Order: sequence, then C-alpha cells, then structure tokens
Amino acid sequence: MTPATQLAVSLATTLADEKKSAEVTDWAARLGWLVGLALFVALVYWLMREGWKWRGTLQSDLPELPEVPGDPGPAILTMSGRYHGSTTAGQWLDRIVAHGLGSRSRAELTLTDAGLAVERPGATDFFIPVQALRGARLDKGIAGKVLTEGGLLVVTWAHGEKLIDSGFRSDHAAEHTTWVETLNQMTNHTEGAR
Repeated sequence: MTPATQLAVSLATTLADEKKSAEVTDWAARLGWLVGLALFVALVYWLMREGWKWRGTLQSDLPELPEVPGDPGPAILTMSGRYHGSTTAGQWLDRIVAHGLGSRSRAELTLTDAGLAVERPGATDFFIPVQALRGARLDKGIAGKVLTEGGLLVVTWAHGEKLIDSGFRSDHAAEHTTWVETLNQMTNHTEGAR
C-alpha cells in the first residue's frame, strides 16, 4: 500500500468514526412553545374584543338608529359598494361601534327626498333623515381605512347630540362626485328651509 492510499484509508476510517446521528427533536419543548404562542394569540384577540365592547359601552348614550321607512319615496341616486365605518365628525380615527356602526360590510345606498337609506346585508340597516344630513365630501380615510385621495364618500350627519361621519366606497368610484354634489345641494336646501 502506498503512503497516499494509507492516508486515504485512515481519513475515511476517521470520518466514518466521527459520523453521528442527527440530534433528536425535543418534542416537549417544541409543544410547550406552540401552546404558549397559541395562548398569547388568544389573549390578544380577547383583549381586542373586550376593547371593542368597552368602546360600545362608552358610546351607549347614542340613541337607536332610525329604521329605513317602508316607503321612502322614489330614488334620486342609488349606489352599491362598501360601508367602511362611522366616526365622530372631523376625527377620522374615533370609530363609533355602538348600534353596529363599527361593522364594515357591503352596502346598498338609496337617496330619496326623505333621506339616505343604508341597507347592509349581515349588519344593521339604518336611515339618515334628510333633516339630519349636514354635508358630504370626498376623503381618503375613515376609521383606520385609508384609500387613495378622493376614494371615499364621507357623509356627515347628526344623530342625537353627536355629529357623525360615515364612510362609503362605491363599486364605481366615478359616482362619488355626483353623490357629493347631490347631498350638498339637499343639505343647503334643507338648511334654507329651517
């Protein structure tokens, strides 16, 4: 045997002796971490839910929402889209959750001479009488939802002692401008009649 062959054989023997099996997974520790993580996530969700309920309790002075009348009259404008939430007027992050106003949902809006009917499948419908309308504008955010500039129709209305901004986004954003103009004309006409 040549010295090179002897070196190769001794190196192969040394490497074979040093091979060890892979370390066994410590299943108890891994399971403990997973259970701990699951409990932490559950705690965070529970705290968020309690915060939502507490906000509703703080807003309990808000009167019940008007129901959509049986015959509000012929439609001036209609819109399909999303309801993104309601806030205290002028404070786009102060979400109102009382009476289901905090629930985002699909929405069908119908504007009549009597007011604005908001029908929401899976959430509480409500009606904004024409006397309660205070104006409309295009904005980019409400209640933690931020869109492109002018991507949101915000309707300001009075309910009880509170001014409320409600945000809607049409399936066809080009409709927003018509809605703002029409609502502001109705508001100006109503204010002149008071």
